[in-house]
Amino acid sequence: MPPAAASNLDYTPPDGGWGWAVVFGSFISIGFSYAFPKSLTIYFKEIQEYFSVSYSQIAWVSSVMLASMYAGGPVSSILVNRYGSRPVVMVGGVMVSTAMVLASFGRTIIHLYLCVGVIGGLGLAFNLQPALTIIGTYFQVKRPMANGLAMTGSPVVLSTLAPLNQFLFDCFGWRGSFLILGSIVLNCCVAGSLMRPVNKNALPKLKAEPSECNGPAAEEAASAPSANLLTEENQSESRSQGCVDKLIDVSLFRHRGFLIYLVGNVVMFFGFFAPVVFLAPYAKHQGMDDYSAAFLLSIFALVDMFIRPATGLLGNTKWIRPRIQYFFSFAVSYNGVCHLLCPLADGYVGLVVYAVFFGLAFGMVSALLFEVLMDLVGAHRFSSAVGLVTIIECGPVLLGPPISGALVDIYGDYKYMYYACGVFMLVPGIFFFIMHYYNYKKLDEERRQAVAVDMRTCEEAVELKTSQDEKTTHETDG
Repeated sequence: MPPAAASNLDYTPPDGGWGWAVVFGSFISIGFSYAFPKSLTIYFKEIQEYFSVSYSQIAWVSSVMLASMYAGGPVSSILVNRYGSRPVVMVGGVMVSTAMVLASFGRTIIHLYLCVGVIGGLGLAFNLQPALTIIGTYFQVKRPMANGLAMTGSPVVLSTLAPLNQFLFDCFGWRGSFLILGSIVLNCCVAGSLMRPVNKNALPKLKAEPSECNGPAAEEAASAPSANLLTEENQSESRSQGCVDKLIDVSLFRHRGFLIYLVGNVVMFFGFFAPVVFLAPYAKHQGMDDYSAAFLLSIFALVDMFIRPATGLLGNTKWIRPRIQYFFSFAVSYNGVCHLLCPLADGYVGLVVYAVFFGLAFGMVSALLFEVLMDLVGAHRFSSAVGLVTIIECGPVLLGPPISGALVDIYGDYKYMYYACGVFMLVPGIFFFIMHYYNYKKLDEERRQAVAVDMRTCEEAVELKTSQDEKTTHETDG
């Protein structure tokens, strides 16, 4: 196992123990946060006919829900910093449950936008961000593995909800199904109860080691495994603490790695969720029956389920973790290629093949999405970083599926939607490759400069000590 990336915490994370119960709670919470908006697409065709709306209009339901989930990130960050993860997740579960119950009485599509989209999306925000944050407080060495396992919750829950939703619809209609889903999502409250705060008093404290002159500083700098060991961060830490708000760390906008991550993700999210949202409707448009269309989501989720922990394990190896940003860049680019090739898939077998390769690509990105952000900014700034990222990303998350739906409405064909999503994924993938190469190069230069400065400081200290000793010896002899 590679050296642990610096967490910048004032204690040593336990890397196990109750942390695995926390991972299980995060597994449930993250699973509902990401899978719930996707699983609701099973009802889209029927709701579309019920309210007599277009593809673009019905796509706003999931889009508003995802956007509200992302827009609620800063509020969730503030609440987590103030009250901890446990109560925030439990409140989020109650909110989503209430939203689904209210939506079951809806008479207009606007009613669904407000209930499912806004209220439900905010509830999911209170489930997602605390679950991601608390893992960084329990894990350091095994953090990529823990994040990968927790993120597996999304495909596991989706593979369960997709066929379940089709069954519920056949038995109870979409209104009755929404009532039942309102009770199912209360499991998030159970997940929140597992998120016990880490007992810092029972853990060993981290103390800064004094600088040595025989080279350990150079060795440490050379072996630093990840981009969150930022010289620029160390230099700006003291002055940022005085001017940055205690709840949201806006100094991150001066962080080079954070800005690279943010710019690439803003473009990426225009094409990230739309292919999942339209997978089942696309299959129905191709003449597949309802259960076969729903089964495509289950295949996608099944592949996604296995690739996420595998990606976490692979990302934790000594070959990948020191340059994990390249691994993320490859995953994003691979998504783009899958979507560009999707229109070539012929018949149901072709769609199954696409679902398999798309599941691989989507799972890799999802498993790494927040690990690479924590790798860049450190665990101590991760909560604020997630809040800032999600509020900015809510724009493309909100607009992506409706824009894709508009392309289907205009051309009457899904292939242009998949081409657009492929471009939106491939371009940021290439951008990540180029910019992270630049970022890693700059970091290496900064580390060498820091080591040189430390060595000069050590030499000056030794010379000063030697001269003082000689002066003392002279005075003693005299």
